[in-house]
Amino acid sequence: MSDTKVLRPPRARGIPSATATAGYAAMSPGGRLERWEFERRAPRANDVVIDVLYCGICHTDIHLVRNEWSLSTYPMVPGHEIVGRVVEAGADVGKWRVGDAVGVGCFVDSCRECSACREGDEQYCEKGTTLTYNSLERDGKTPTYGGYSTRIVVDEDYVYRLPAAGALERTAPLLCAGITTYSPLARAGIRGGESVAIVGLGGLGHVAVRIATAMGAEVTVISHSASKRDDAKRLGAADFIATSEPDAFARNGGRFHFMLDTVSSPHDVNALLGLLRRNGTLGIVGAPPQPASIPAFTLIQNRRHVSGSMIGGLRETQEMLDFCGSNGVLADVEVIPIQKVDEAYERMLRSDVRYRFVIDLSSLK
Repeated sequence: MSDTKVLRPPRARGIPSATATAGYAAMSPGGRLERWEFERRAPRANDVVIDVLYCGICHTDIHLVRNEWSLSTYPMVPGHEIVGRVVEAGADVGKWRVGDAVGVGCFVDSCRECSACREGDEQYCEKGTTLTYNSLERDGKTPTYGGYSTRIVVDEDYVYRLPAAGALERTAPLLCAGITTYSPLARAGIRGGESVAIVGLGGLGHVAVRIATAMGAEVTVISHSASKRDDAKRLGAADFIATSEPDAFARNGGRFHFMLDTVSSPHDVNALLGLLRRNGTLGIVGAPPQPASIPAFTLIQNRRHVSGSMIGGLRETQEMLDFCGSNGVLADVEVIPIQKVDEAYERMLRSDVRYRFVIDLSSLK
């Protein structure tokens, strides 16, 4: 992995003390995460400084820390499921006050001018979205660092208002897992009584079950292992299909209006398509390492559709948070101190978490 780049934050003078930050960083693809002291960029008039309270661990963090997508830069401070409180607001900030509980998601800026940004799809910014970490600010030279840290500086327009009710640690995963699953479900126009399947019951899938159920759908969980049947029912699913059972696909052919595939390990997408009704859609948010094989005839028969989705824009993410707040949708989490992050990564790879790790950043202060 000699092609990886190392970026250092530019040295700056006169930065307010609010930007002095402690974090946990990956210094190279093969190393453990370790404590790292660094400086956030100086807050501007439209920025808020946020004291990070909790940060969820997304599987994307593992991919990027280990440079599995060959686009990582180091030092890297991961984390894009961030909740905290505003401790400083710039002179021109009008949306937030000191003490507000807020969230920061997968991106912290965009060009604001292209058609995607104008239409509320900032995550697809045509000039490149500024990601919360492993990215560069709009100046093209200042690295971004994520939520495995004590503080973060963000433009006020890229900060979200959190639901008034609900534990903050259980809200953090909504900033990625929540919007990743809400967006395709909402865009599919799910209505009460429709038959919806959630494929995979993990960090994404368990939130998807709660969201689809809150939308009024009749939800079925599809999982390889029958061991998650009870959890699926507890989360709100009306039914459960274990694909390890020999007749699972034959018994459920043509059953679902919409299926959301959250699985990132290799699996038979073609078999899943056979479970769709006429005009049914398979929405894909999981990202397996191998391309899916989808014979044309599977789509032609019964006019089936396949779609993909990646998180959501600013407006839709706030809509998701409001929806989850109104319907009591929260993630199931295991809270850990930052010192156990490497252990958490290994457990995630073994699927040994129900269902999202969240870091308590007070352990870093």
